[in-house]
Amino acid sequence: MAFKNPPTESVVPETPDRLFRDLTRRRLPDVLPHQAEIMRRYANEALDRPDVALQLPTGSGKTLVGLLIAEWRRRKFHERIVYLCPTKQLVNQVAAEANDKYGLSVASFVGNNKDFSPSDKSDYQQAQKIAVTTYSALFNTNPFFDSADVVLVDDAHVSENYIAKQWTVHISRTNPAHEALHRALSNLLEPHMSATDITRLRGVWDDIVDRTWVDKIPTPVLATIASELIEILDSHTVGTKLAFPWSSIRSHVLACQLYVSSNDILLRPLLPPTFSHAAFDRPRQRIFMSATLGAGGDLERLTGRQGIFRIPAPSGWDTQGVGRRFFIFPEMSLKADEIPALRADLMARAGRSVVLVPSDAAANTATVELATSPGFPIYRVEDIEESKSRFVAEANAVAVIANRYDGVDFAGNDCRLLFIDGLPKATNAQERFLMSRMGANVLYNERIQTRVIQAIGRCTRSLEDYSAVVVTGEELPDYLTDTRRRRYLHPELQAEIAFGARQSRDTAASDFVENFEMFFNNSKEWEQINNQIVDERRRTVQEQLPAVGELQASVHFEVDYQTLMWRGDYEAAVDAAERVLGALSSRDVRGYQALWHYLAGSAAHLAAFSGASVTMTSKARQHFLEAHRCAPDISWLSTFTRRQNLVESTTKSEAQTAVLTQVERLAANLTRLGTVHDREYGKLEALIMTGVRHPETFENAQKELGSLLGFVAHKVEREGSPDPWWISGSQCIVFEDYVNTTERGELSVEKARQASSHPNWMRANVAEAKGCTFLPVVVTPATSIRRAALPHVAELCYWGYSDFVTFTDTALAVIRELRRDFAEAGDLIWQARAATMLHEKGLTLDAIGQALSHHKLAARMTAI
Repeated sequence: MAFKNPPTESVVPETPDRLFRDLTRRRLPDVLPHQAEIMRRYANEALDRPDVALQLPTGSGKTLVGLLIAEWRRRKFHERIVYLCPTKQLVNQVAAEANDKYGLSVASFVGNNKDFSPSDKSDYQQAQKIAVTTYSALFNTNPFFDSADVVLVDDAHVSENYIAKQWTVHISRTNPAHEALHRALSNLLEPHMSATDITRLRGVWDDIVDRTWVDKIPTPVLATIASELIEILDSHTVGTKLAFPWSSIRSHVLACQLYVSSNDILLRPLLPPTFSHAAFDRPRQRIFMSATLGAGGDLERLTGRQGIFRIPAPSGWDTQGVGRRFFIFPEMSLKADEIPALRADLMARAGRSVVLVPSDAAANTATVELATSPGFPIYRVEDIEESKSRFVAEANAVAVIANRYDGVDFAGNDCRLLFIDGLPKATNAQERFLMSRMGANVLYNERIQTRVIQAIGRCTRSLEDYSAVVVTGEELPDYLTDTRRRRYLHPELQAEIAFGARQSRDTAASDFVENFEMFFNNSKEWEQINNQIVDERRRTVQEQLPAVGELQASVHFEVDYQTLMWRGDYEAAVDAAERVLGALSSRDVRGYQALWHYLAGSAAHLAAFSGASVTMTSKARQHFLEAHRCAPDISWLSTFTRRQNLVESTTKSEAQTAVLTQVERLAANLTRLGTVHDREYGKLEALIMTGVRHPETFENAQKELGSLLGFVAHKVEREGSPDPWWISGSQCIVFEDYVNTTERGELSVEKARQASSHPNWMRANVAEAKGCTFLPVVVTPATSIRRAALPHVAELCYWGYSDFVTFTDTALAVIRELRRDFAEAGDLIWQARAATMLHEKGLTLDAIGQALSHHKLAARMTAI
């Protein structure tokens, strides 16, 4: 018979956990007690709430919980259910688990809408099957899934970039497709940026600190250039991948923030305005499944939602770990050139290994290196995103994955060796700006912690898993081994890291290998050692992150602010920002308070700009000034208030701002050199200390000293070029070094002419020097000058060679002292102390210039 019978109604159990017993194809006897507890709480407490978060730690079986809730709702209420995963690989993994392990039939959707199976589309639309798909299938300008009743968001703790992508225009300087657009925007922004910053934006720099530079175009400036910005983006995004996010924010540019860095330009709202996306906002319920619920409102900031109802993990999961990690920190004992050999040796013994790196460029470099040693087959993320079966089938292989904290898991025997090299804490320009330039680190503590846990847990997904984790590169080793940060981690993780750090001190490469083999083979010796970690875990307590209560209390109004800004109701947005400020009061959130005073002022400025009441102008001024008073050690706010003519711009105020910028650059240097060990800093310290004492290495050491102090310091070898120069703010010291002589040496006419001409050369050849006041300085032990040279030295200053060496030693001693207390860039307490010490010790460029201005060369040298 061709006609089909209508489906028969079946009785649906009262709670999702009971449904599992009715699935005849399941391979598990029943759900576990903790899974049942979460599902029952959901059915009893959260059934009709619009936004619900379920805490499902790694290893707790979150996929089964999510799928059972979805299937239960589908059957009970005949709802269309969409289950979102971060990646295609996870979509396939969830679909396979649903069918093979749990006896559920789901419809998986990957790729373009036009490629979706007609039968799967029909099954979803008729509420016959759950749709399992990626975030990008829902978060786009024309989603197929625009009429769901319920949306389940898997791995919600890593969802920010996937969700915010719809409202983010990201222009990469190094992407050939963005070259013309980047150049056009750089030209638009040039009048509103300093000479130094515009060169950074255009990529014309060679100071390693400049690669981490990030800035924000203030909202008052954005308002004046908005129409030109729209015209440029309209012209350059047609037919490109940028066209879709640009269409989402084009009518709301003033509700966005514009960030610039040495690598990209980023235009996006502070929080994703998910309320404006019907496919996400219209469903009856959104269910967020996360390894951590947090207590500081980060989930609300990630998703743009308010009042998310939380169901925490059952009692006991707060002390239970997931598998066993053996941490190895080779940089604590080995030199940089010894680490590749150790890596190859460990890889050869492990068979399969995974390497996490922070960027595609780093992945390309690692791929080239690993192709030689150990020479195993190399898989990139695109090779395993659909399926990792080919990688797992290899006896010896390496997977190199760029900039991923999530989405690709290697549980069980898939992989027992994980390398993490230089994963940064911030993943986009907004996060970098708020942390390093606004001192709002406290906002991201929870997010950073989650990313770190995700990174180190790629190979430990269940209780029986075990994996060695080799940590190298910038930031992450410091983060994990700093006891000031470690106390906020899970007790098990604290114990594992403490044990690994102890084993990594004063350890030879052969000992690293021996320890790894003992762990890898899971021998009886390792069982005894493992008991040490378990004992330490029992003695360890996880502390709460700072200011989480205030951050949780403020997030409701933060979402209100973004919503009102998006709707163009700027006056109401000022009120929402002031409500945020009402929730923030502790010292830990000073940087975040300053940010919200600035945001309140920005909304008031836009209200006045749009023709609102005149009181908005004074309110904008009041909030902008309060932002600066709240965090006077933030250079960005100091510069902003001066450029907005909110404070009198004097030589003294400009010098103070220059010092704050100097401190930020010093912090970037200390971050780059690391705090987990003294090796890299000690190497640079020795290079400078020894270099200034030898004529052949003096110039390079002088340049490195300036850079370490936080100045823009460079040196080029061209005809007529000066020796190194140091720039800070609008001041520039340009050197002529005549150190390969003695006190009996004479300064020749040629040297005098060269030194005197250096300011003109700088004006003609160095973009960062635009608008600078120059102080040409001769560094030499010589005490005599040719009489014929006197007409050329009226503006030259003299810095005795021995005095410069003494200055170098003093500077290095001060920096080493500051380094002892340094934890991370953006620490406002440290920044204030650093600024004070640099000023008191005469290590700011203003202080150096004032001292040298009293040492005119003509008065210090004897004419002969």
